[in-house]
Amino acid sequence: MAKVSAKLVKELRDKSGAGILDCKKALVEAGGDLAAAELALRKRGVAIAKKKSGRAVKEGVIGSYIHAGGKLGVLIEVNCESDFVARTADFQQLVKDIAMQVAAADPQYVGREQVPDDLVGRERQIQRERALQEGKPEFIVDRIVDGRMGKFYEEVVLVDQPFVKDPSISVGDLVQRAIAKLGENIAVRRFQRYKVGEDS
Repeated sequence: MAKVSAKLVKELRDKSGAGILDCKKALVEAGGDLAAAELALRKRGVAIAKKKSGRAVKEGVIGSYIHAGGKLGVLIEVNCESDFVARTADFQQLVKDIAMQVAAADPQYVGREQVPDDLVGRERQIQRERALQEGKPEFIVDRIVDGRMGKFYEEVVLVDQPFVKDPSISVGDLVQRAIAKLGENIAVRRFQRYKVGEDS
C-alpha cells in the first residue's frame, strides 16, 4: 500500500473539495498519483450525485451578488434537502459562487430543458447552414452541429458554463461536487440578473 503525505492529501482536498479520508483513500488507491486520485474522486462524486438527484429539494437559500460599483446585481435561489445543509459555510459559498457566475457570464437559463425548442431548432439550423457553407461533407455535418450546439449551450445555460473561478470545470460539475461533499441533492431553482439601464 502506497504511503501518501499529509501535504498531498491537503493538495487533493483543496482541489476537489472532498473529505480528508476520501482524499487519502483515493491517493492510496492511485499509488500517490494526484491526477488519477482527482479523477477517481470526480467519478465517485458523480455517482453519489446521480443517486441523490431524484430526492426532493424543499430547503435552501436566496442569495445575492452585487458587483463593485452597484450597477450589476443577481438574486438566486439554490435548493437543498435540509435547513442544516442550507446553513453550512460550504453551501453558502456555493450560492455566492453561482450568483457571481450569473453576474459574470449572463446565462439565460438554468438547464438545457428550459431552452425553448424553437430557439434550439433555429440555432441548429444556423449551425447546419454554416457547416455546409464551409464546405463540410454532408455525412459529418450533424456531428459538427452537435459540437457547436455544445458551445451554444455553454453560452446560454448556467450549468453548462465553464465556472469563472475554475474554467476546467462547469457550473454543473461544481454543483455535483457540492452534492458529493454535503451528502444532499442540490439544485439551482432560478435566478434574476439586474443591470442598471437594461430592460428586464
